Amino acid sequence: MAINTKLLTKLKIPPGQPFQATSDGFQAALKDGFNKSRVIKRLKKVVERPAIFTKDPYFGGLATLLLDNPTDVKQSKSKMAMQTSVPCKIWGEGLDSNALEQIHNACALPIAVRGALMPDAHVGYGLPIGGVLATRNSVIPYAVGVDIACRVKLSVLDLPVQTLSDNPESLKAAIASETRFGIGAAFKKQRRQHDVMDRDWSVSPVTKANKDRAWEQLGTSGSGNHFVEFGILELDTPLEGLDKGHYLALLSHSGSRGTGALICQHYSKVAQMQQRALPNTLRHLAWLDLDSAEGREYWAAMQLMGEYAAANHFCIHKQIAKYLGATIQYDLENHHNFAWMEEHYNEKLIVHRKGATPAGSGVLGIIPGTMATPAYIVRGLGNVESLNSAAHGAGRLMSRKQAHRTIRQHDLEYRLNQAGVTLLSAGLDEAPMVYKDIDAVMAAQTDLVTPLARFHPKLVKMAQSGERPED
Repeated sequence: MAINTKLLTKLKIPPGQPFQATSDGFQAALKDGFNKSRVIKRLKKVVERPAIFTKDPYFGGLATLLLDNPTDVKQSKSKMAMQTSVPCKIWGEGLDSNALEQIHNACALPIAVRGALMPDAHVGYGLPIGGVLATRNSVIPYAVGVDIACRVKLSVLDLPVQTLSDNPESLKAAIASETRFGIGAAFKKQRRQHDVMDRDWSVSPVTKANKDRAWEQLGTSGSGNHFVEFGILELDTPLEGLDKGHYLALLSHSGSRGTGALICQHYSKVAQMQQRALPNTLRHLAWLDLDSAEGREYWAAMQLMGEYAAANHFCIHKQIAKYLGATIQYDLENHHNFAWMEEHYNEKLIVHRKGATPAGSGVLGIIPGTMATPAYIVRGLGNVESLNSAAHGAGRLMSRKQAHRTIRQHDLEYRLNQAGVTLLSAGLDEAPMVYKDIDAVMAAQTDLVTPLARFHPKLVKMAQSGERPED
């Protein structure tokens, strides 16, 4: 199937070399399985903003030619005046062009001050996953994300590492007994107890209406990329009371469950109503002014979800340790999908980190890999250009649909066997091959964090295959 001259002219692609570059890229994309309408949609984006697509595998050559010989393409106009894109530093190579476009759009918002994109970046709603955005006195619900305050927590237990080989059944039973996986996962009969439920849940109508639901879900792990796993913490140097050596550790990843998602959905709709001048394509970047009643409500609800997500992990780790008769010797946690009020460039700003880890100078954090690759304990370097941020994980290479189309169960089993990992449950869309190489991600951010230790997963549980993702 060839692309015709009439379509090229309609897209305002100049004749000559640009025509040929377009035709070559078009054929290559079709050969790789893209349908015609999807390729044309991508072409339109390349023509409108070629600077974002110079490394595109199909139309990078065209984008370069368009930059060298600008066309008179008319940019779409909206009622809202977008500013020239504010400074945005990008880490990593070969990042998805759609993620680059998303951060570019965010940095052109009139409220934007500065942006950054982490090496694990991939497409999200509004702000890309791995996107960091500083704004003035405003918060963007979808730049925080659906799973508000999603976080990672690690606990070192006083059990021997050999428990993984000598008595794995006890570890499996502890996970099965003390947390729940799936969209509607809950402890309806024996609710977990934590003083977060004594907080003021009337700070917003959404939290007030969902307090009971949140209580039932306290201590649960959800679906998507959320996990609970046992593994080996490898310390090459001492860490806060732990001598160098190998330790049995527990690592979990989950967030604010159903209530957090409802808060995001509700306040994003409110923001979209207030920012009607935004183009429809940018509706997920709609913001709330923090001086407005709705902005204050969302901010209070987000803070409560931060406490709730921390309590969620606390309950998981406490209950699993109790089940095993173990003591927690050391623990560490950090969250992403949040907005912080911080000072940068001599100004108080709202820093959104959507799938990005806080990495201020000396701040400890955890950056997970996959179920078959290490997680890293890191110390932040306080890089001002990243707004004191770093990657939050390996980052997806392919969509969930693509994963199910291309990965087979025996591929997953072979990979896990190589890594010595026992998988209790998970979908193919969370297979290690779906993600980037965590070591490459770490190598791309040596100016953001310093690695201190590695956690090697050995016994992993996620939601059953077929569960709708909520990450």
